[in-house]
Amino acid sequence: MPFKSKAQRRKFAELLVKGEISPETYEEWNRETGRKVLPERVNRARKKSKRPTAKRKARKARKAKKR
Repeated sequence: MPFKSKAQRRKFAELLVKGEISPETYEEWNRETGRKVLPERVNRARKKSKRPTAKRKARKARKAKKR
């Protein structure tokens, strides 16, 4: 599995130095990543809001009004 960000690569290098992962694991990930230009960090995907927005409320009100 390739690295997704520079921060992840640094974290794996830190784990390698501490001896928590094997050099083979680090090299495998590094090889799969190749020479890609990685972002500093990758943000998590946002969750969709469960609360209705003003647009949805207005649409729902118009629909109810038509009935």
